[in-house]
Amino acid sequence: MGKIISLANQKGGVGKTTTTVNLAASLAVMEKKVLVVDVDPQASASSTFGYDVRNLEHTDKTIYQCLLGLIDPHEAIFDTELENVKIIPSHIDLVGAEVELVGLQNREMYLKRALEPLKEEFDFILIDCSPSLGLITLNALTATDSVIIPVQCEYYALEGISKLLNTLKIVKGKLNPDLEIEGFLLTMYDARTRLNNQVVEDVRAHFDDMVFKTIIQRNIKLSEAPSFHKPVITHDAESKGAICYMQLANELLENNKPEEEGEEAQ
Repeated sequence: MGKIISLANQKGGVGKTTTTVNLAASLAVMEKKVLVVDVDPQASASSTFGYDVRNLEHTDKTIYQCLLGLIDPHEAIFDTELENVKIIPSHIDLVGAEVELVGLQNREMYLKRALEPLKEEFDFILIDCSPSLGLITLNALTATDSVIIPVQCEYYALEGISKLLNTLKIVKGKLNPDLEIEGFLLTMYDARTRLNNQVVEDVRAHFDDMVFKTIIQRNIKLSEAPSFHKPVITHDAESKGAICYMQLANELLENNKPEEEGEEAQ
């Protein structure tokens, strides 16, 4: 049984999509089967894997149709250049889904219904959330087993985190009792700046062992890889960015080892 992990933070520009794409690629290198589910109308994760939503041939086969139950989710699963990574792309139409879901019963459960049958087919399903706490993100949090929260190493790093944590608490209490925080991930770190080091200290002081040991460092190869429609590991496998995400993938697998072994034992 696979694990569904959402990448969420209502603050934009903190590294959600970068982490989704590169963590997926790194897990694939470790021979894990990964499905990326892009639920951000901006569709940046889709673009990175070569699916330009403006020119997407099958605009009737995206997460929008899956969410509303218009198609079987298997119809919207597309290949990427990495054999072990598949993607359900997003589309700007997803903006409309927020409105369409409002009047429906159990409106927070639609993504869960779509993804649940896919858990048997993948080791990890990574959901790239939009920078908001709207109904689509609520659907993602209801469908997910755990959440990775990227935190940028900048002055306003902790701004809004309390609101996100409160949302997670509500979702756990009312919609998804099994929801857990996989970890806080420090991103865009520059060891040369005093501020970045202070943010790392502050986040670790606040959240202690809930923070990943891996820190994602600023890296030019990591920044330029999306313009080539590639994850950094296929753009430059020896770059600092690629190494950081391989370390994160290793840490994620290590953290989930007891659970996986327990399931096998059953």
